Amino acid sequence: MDTPAFDSSPDPDNPGWLNWQMTDATRYNGTVLGKMLVRSEGHHKARLRMFPEHRHSNLRDAVHGGVTLGFIDVAMFGASRMFGLIEAGAAVTLDLSVQFIGAGVIGEPLEAEVELLKETGRLLFMRGIVSQGESRVAAFSGTIRKPSQK
Repeated sequence: MDTPAFDSSPDPDNPGWLNWQMTDATRYNGTVLGKMLVRSEGHHKARLRMFPEHRHSNLRDAVHGGVTLGFIDVAMFGASRMFGLIEAGAAVTLDLSVQFIGAGVIGEPLEAEVELLKETGRLLFMRGIVSQGESRVAAFSGTIRKPSQK
């Protein structure tokens, strides 16, 4: 039996959240972004959480914009999995537009709220907000292309 690509078991330290960890921790998600969690928030809405550390900072001691971009990209895939629309590793990002609104703070959970706007035969259109508490860090919209049917 193949090992699943992700550990999505319940997180004992965060009730109501599931782990969103690659089982191969040497890949991008594990080495760059670190611990992430995911949960469903109703029909076609999901939320992902990451935990910014010093390694995620820029010279202003804020969350680096590249980390925020990478987190958003991964969040769209995590949400798509929560919606039951894709499998791990089978889809690709076609476009991603991000508007940076404020600086992310190191040491506070960073959350991406993702909403599915529309699903077509091959495409998923999404949008969302990245925030920390009441502060908005970024807004985004993106498109994922689902894999070809075999």
